Amino acid sequence: MGSKKNPIWRVVVADQRSPRDGRVIETIGRYNAQTEPSVIEIDQERYDHWVGRGAQPTHTVKKLVRANQRASA
Repeated sequence: MGSKKNPIWRVVVADQRSPRDGRVIETIGRYNAQTEPSVIEIDQERYDHWVGRGAQPTHTVKKLVRANQRASA
């Protein structure tokens, strides 16, 4: 997402058998590092739902969720 030299990343739920840029199951958030401070929007309820069903978040997504929780606390 975003435009040239202005990336915005989506946080998605995808099947591990899908290609990296392939079909996604659900978009649960977004991350924009270009702003000051960085914008992290993650639907915590949907994140918990998918992790509860066995989804394994990447290291980067774990760090984003942790940072999002600290910012909202």
